[in-house]
Amino acid sequence: MAERIVWTDQAKADIRAIEQPIDLQILKTIGRYVLTGEGATKQLKGITPPLIRLRAQNHRVFFRDHGDHLKIERVLDRKEAYR
Repeated sequence: MAERIVWTDQAKADIRAIEQPIDLQILKTIGRYVLTGEGATKQLKGITPPLIRLRAQNHRVFFRDHGDHLKIERVLDRKEAYR
């Protein structure tokens, strides 16, 4: 599993725009995934380099696994995530 998490500027802005109790739960979900590999993940098809989606509450965390680190690309509400 990855040893660290790298956030894009867009992902930082996304998480800051979410209400605090919800964003804390999202961060816990990301942390659990990094530590244990548990979580509702799916590799999205047709995207290169591979992009992985993690479900967290009513939000979706999109990231790339670079082996030694995860790069969080976006954190979006599920209603906006697939538009």
